[in-house]
Amino acid sequence: MDITFVIEKFVLVAVIFGISLVIAMYSTYAERKVAAFLQDRLGPDRAGPFGILQPLADGLKMFMKEEIIPSNANKWLFMVGPGLAMLTACIGTAVIPWGSAITLGSRVIPLQVTDINVGVLYIFGVVSLGVYGVMIGGWASNNKYSLLSAIRAASQNISYEVAMGLSIIALLLVTNTMSLKEIVDQQHGWHWNVIYQPVGFLLFMVCSFAETNRAPFDLPECETELIGGYHTEYSSMKLGFYLFAEYINMFVSSAVMATLYFGGYNYPGMDWVLLHTGPVIGPLIGTVVLFIKIFAFIFFFMWVRWTIPRFRYDQLMHLGWKMLIPLAIANVIITGIVIAIVEKF
Repeated sequence: MDITFVIEKFVLVAVIFGISLVIAMYSTYAERKVAAFLQDRLGPDRAGPFGILQPLADGLKMFMKEEIIPSNANKWLFMVGPGLAMLTACIGTAVIPWGSAITLGSRVIPLQVTDINVGVLYIFGVVSLGVYGVMIGGWASNNKYSLLSAIRAASQNISYEVAMGLSIIALLLVTNTMSLKEIVDQQHGWHWNVIYQPVGFLLFMVCSFAETNRAPFDLPECETELIGGYHTEYSSMKLGFYLFAEYINMFVSSAVMATLYFGGYNYPGMDWVLLHTGPVIGPLIGTVVLFIKIFAFIFFFMWVRWTIPRFRYDQLMHLGWKMLIPLAIANVIITGIVIAIVEKF
């Protein structure tokens, strides 16, 4: 095995992991600033200029707090839950293409950890595993509110994964591939999949809110009914892991939506920019464009949280099973019919 290849991958993994943590950390700051803006307040403004050091203060507070494990809790599973939630949140970044390949001398370095031909299936596998951290933490806490929260999270994820999967089937009919890199390459210029699959995108986005437990789908953390939900008994950095995992999931979901439906690192005039900026700066500009799209989605996640009230649980289930799933099935059927007609004529 080429040792240089291994080093490149390790560096890429370390950079992506670091960026994910920094974005998750400053998403907490952005969340509070966006909420303050929408509610005509200032938000954090004490720690550093404009409160920019607030995430560092919050992180230090998490590390310094006393760690408490309930006496009747399952100790080992209680510790495994937050780690599993964090792990499944981070591994979703492995198949996302963060930019076109960089050329350094004779070496071509792809800005993607791995390009597997079932990348979309991998993403769904990771999404399915994500709920286990919540379920284990809720059950191991030996707290009735945490257990109810874990049950809610499991049923919510199962319900909305069906509609999400059906929305992706329609996209796969259009792209004929499950490789995220190939899907991005097909969206060169303005040929973004959102133009061909607007209904599929809306379905995928709504299901992403439910899968990440973001408002108005934050029933597992419904503080008015369940105190703090599945992390009621958690403190110190174990609680921090759960909170970080939610923001990393939001970041990964935004990256997946930007990749599948909004061209990823593609943008109009990309060929001209690559021609005039060289094999290093050009691909990095595409990476910056991708992150701009991701930040736009993250802002939208936050905007929705502070705008729309939480669903009741019966409304949540009604929307998932009786509205989104039939709509997703209809979208698959219509997409198949349109593709068959286009191919015939």
